[in-house]
Amino acid sequence: MTKQTSIGIKKFNLIIMGGGAGAFAAAIRANELFSENGAKFGGKGKIAMINAGLPLGGTCVNVGCLPSKILLHAGEVLRLAKNHNIGGIEIEVKKFDFNKVIKDEMAMVELSREDHYAEVLRHLENITFIEGRASFTGEKEIEVNGEKLTADKFIIATGSTANVPPIDGIKEVECLTHIEALKLKKQPKELAIIGAGPMGLEFSQMYSRFGTKVTILEYGAAIFMPGEPELIVKLRKILEGEGVEIYTEARVANVREKNGKKIVAYEHNGKTKKVSADEILLAAGKTPNTKGLNLKKPHVETDEREAIIVNEFFQTNKPHIFAVGDVSNAPLRLETTAGREGSLAAENAVSGNKNSIDYDSVPYAIFTDPQFASVGWTEERQVRETGACACRTVSLALIPKAQIIRRTEGLIKMVIDPKTKRILGIHILSPNAGDLIAQAAILIKNKNTTDDVLRSMPVFPTLSESIKYAALAFEKDISKLSCCV
Repeated sequence: MTKQTSIGIKKFNLIIMGGGAGAFAAAIRANELFSENGAKFGGKGKIAMINAGLPLGGTCVNVGCLPSKILLHAGEVLRLAKNHNIGGIEIEVKKFDFNKVIKDEMAMVELSREDHYAEVLRHLENITFIEGRASFTGEKEIEVNGEKLTADKFIIATGSTANVPPIDGIKEVECLTHIEALKLKKQPKELAIIGAGPMGLEFSQMYSRFGTKVTILEYGAAIFMPGEPELIVKLRKILEGEGVEIYTEARVANVREKNGKKIVAYEHNGKTKKVSADEILLAAGKTPNTKGLNLKKPHVETDEREAIIVNEFFQTNKPHIFAVGDVSNAPLRLETTAGREGSLAAENAVSGNKNSIDYDSVPYAIFTDPQFASVGWTEERQVRETGACACRTVSLALIPKAQIIRRTEGLIKMVIDPKTKRILGIHILSPNAGDLIAQAAILIKNKNTTDDVLRSMPVFPTLSESIKYAALAFEKDISKLSCCV
């Protein structure tokens, strides 16, 4: 990496603000474009990449996807050892060292950050990396480390930060965000989680499997409102069956600390109740990192969440300024979409392309066990937009591979157009659903029909057969068919 240290105004073709998935994808693609078309830029293009806050890699590699999945896998190993349901096998977990598991997770994070970010950056010959906080001083000018830099185009990819909800006393009581919860040195005996959603659900199961007593307090009517209700209700029952206490439609009134314990008072079913915990984890959403960017200078518009408003080409109301990832108001806030948006925004900024994303074909997953994964339309959306519904839900108890591995608790649901049989949505609650949903995403992206799926021949026995079973359910009673059909 190189660091900008000289004083005075510096001129760049492109300035990328951020150091996470969106910023790195933009830097890699812009570097390629400038290398391929150097003459167009009067020699090699000049790109500045400016990062502050989290280390290189941003949320995903440092305090998000990667470390949380490492710990979730540890929890799965513990759970499977005790609950494999295979006759004739008895496994004893001799020791669980929470501190050692956390150290292993942090070592893997450090290795990934070095191999996949720092090392990659060293080989981007057109990139000047600057550590510091950037803020706009004009439409095409920013200031960082007391230095003025100008550029023709900008890509903002500064990510987001965990919300601190406006709860009485919350600023006086030390609470955890996902950042601290991934590197605790002492395992809490009791953990209260304010908010559910992907992060709250994953952390609840993770810590519960480690032996912590976990309570979730969720304001909404369901633990994950965007998800298919049947599957989400089933996931809730599974988590509660493992010992996680869940209260939906629970309004947190205040947070206090007393005798070394943290007390959360909440209203539920018309009564005021309390839960005590060693730690409180905030899982009430995230706020885009736009404060400090001084967006008023270039007159860039934001919405009520303080997210930067972009069009389908990732442009702000100022066509030379783009925004990607969590900092923008794009429909999905995922590591995968941030990366893809970054690549496409770089092409749009550098080459003047008009690239966009079909978000209906982008899958997402919640990495509980079983995992919940989804792509495309829900039943509610189909009814709302078309007034019709063609849906089928299949139990994993009918899938041979699920029976073999003793994991029949899941469901798969398919939504189709009743006239054309085109597949509009697929939703899966299953082991490895995050892997299975990739196949579903291709079916939706390619506008395949149930007939296309029925003509396919997935490997037997695999969980991927569940997608064919869901398609077959529109034609036959699958409970009366042999597995070879």
